[in-house]
Amino acid sequence: MRHQSFLHGALVLMVSIVLVKILGALFKIPLAWILTTVGSSYFGFAYSIYAPLFSLATAGFPIAISRLVSENYVRGRFRDIRQIHRSSVRIFLVLGIASCSIMILAARPYVNYVESGNPQNFLPAIYALAPAAFFTSMMAIYRGYYEGLRNMYPTAISEVIEALCEVVFGLSAAYLIIQKGMNEYAASGTVFGARVASEQYAKLATLPYAAAGAVFSVTLAGFCAFLFLFLYHKRNGDGITARMLRYSPRPAPARVLTSRLIRTAIPIALGSLAVNLSTLVDSTFLKMRIADIMQTHPQVVLNMYRNDLTQEIIHLKLVPSFLFGCFTNANSLFMVVPAITQAFSTSALPSVTAAWTQGDPKKLRHSIESVLRVVALITIPCGLGLSVMAQPIAALIYPRNNPSIIGRILTVLGLASIFAATSTPINSMLQAVGRVDLPVKLMVVGLVVKVVLNYTLVGIPEINVLGAGTGTLVCYFIITVLALFYLCKITGTRPKFFPIFFKPALAAAVSVSAAWLVFRGSARILHGPAATLVAILAAVVLYTICILWFRALNRHDVLMLPHGQKIVKILEKHHWIR
Repeated sequence: MRHQSFLHGALVLMVSIVLVKILGALFKIPLAWILTTVGSSYFGFAYSIYAPLFSLATAGFPIAISRLVSENYVRGRFRDIRQIHRSSVRIFLVLGIASCSIMILAARPYVNYVESGNPQNFLPAIYALAPAAFFTSMMAIYRGYYEGLRNMYPTAISEVIEALCEVVFGLSAAYLIIQKGMNEYAASGTVFGARVASEQYAKLATLPYAAAGAVFSVTLAGFCAFLFLFLYHKRNGDGITARMLRYSPRPAPARVLTSRLIRTAIPIALGSLAVNLSTLVDSTFLKMRIADIMQTHPQVVLNMYRNDLTQEIIHLKLVPSFLFGCFTNANSLFMVVPAITQAFSTSALPSVTAAWTQGDPKKLRHSIESVLRVVALITIPCGLGLSVMAQPIAALIYPRNNPSIIGRILTVLGLASIFAATSTPINSMLQAVGRVDLPVKLMVVGLVVKVVLNYTLVGIPEINVLGAGTGTLVCYFIITVLALFYLCKITGTRPKFFPIFFKPALAAAVSVSAAWLVFRGSARILHGPAATLVAILAAVVLYTICILWFRALNRHDVLMLPHGQKIVKILEKHHWIR
């Protein structure tokens, strides 16, 4: 099996992520229109419980598998690699069953604790999502294994399959369930057996079940993606030949490798768990604090959002769910940027691990600089663009779902996405050099800061849900700075921070400023969404020109891409590369 370089592997994953994000947009945007803001809160709340368990299977244990497989491959210990795979199957089977059981058993007590108004509305979506935790765990066995072997294709293809299934199953289920409920109301005045007072109330009554139908698509998609990975492994194997196994040293005992896998995985898993506990913190404190405000200062909130709240939402005491739905939609856009850099995290780990294991400081510095440079080239313009263009983007994506509120939240979350996306690859590199404990400790520090800020700011009636983004911004800023400091200290490398970060920041500032001016100018003659798209296109073109003009690209980085030699010749001909 031919191994992929860091950037080649990252490019494979990036292509899949772009496809996944396109499919995700085709899923989440129409779904938000179908479910409305209140229904989005049911969907988002189920995900906030699922996210910590999901992270264990997608960002925790697979990283440990990838790291150990990569390390043993460099050392020629191919029998150990096979034993790691066998051990991981047993571990993930237990983890998957446990995760599914936790979601089912903890759902009702947790919902009753957090939601004082209508807790029963949140349960169907949680129960529908629980089996997905099992299939996600089983997928992680194969994704981590192949990533450690520097074969990113199985991960990439399975992610696209997963996203495609979510679109097909999720939208169909949500739409059909709402139609069934509304048809029943038209015929008998009831929705799934419960009598309701009006058509508006009937629509609200269908939303918990529609959200459950949509979220069940995640379970079905997980099953389909796992089936692909299982069959891929059966048919293609792992590229380790009989000759490689014959000359490989005697493997370590199974219990030793299992113990090492668990010891390596637990700190990484706790770190990824801490990241996603951030989402759980948001869902818990946002709803609770807004519910408190609605008890003590309801008029402040009602006046603040008087153009967005309907009488039915106010009467049914759904204001906390409504505002949490707005935050959920803004958070979906915020998560796009970290999702892109996850590709670099996944691809960087075996590359940096190999350089660290070989004791090659020059190769290690080049690997670290490549990761930071490419991440900066992507995260800074994306995050700055989300922040500056928050209102137009919210109106483009969620025209029927209170875009004014979503845009105000996204203004801060856009900046936060820069640091959230940058911290992920840095943490992966810390794990690659053996400090799997540090990301956990740093995430705990950031999480504590976020809890304090969110609890304080969201509890202020005049700020409420708009304060949630500030806690996220400060949290990830602290994590990024500390993680970068420790990475340099542990590896003894001193990356060239000025060209790595300054050139993309300058290019992003120029292009985003131009985008805002283009939007303001074109909005006078074009419809709002068209003006936004023109502005974004202008920003992309100008940013590309600026990056080439400032010579922010590095020859070493481009050479690691597929057909890198040809690309380098073109760029060198125009003096666009260092």
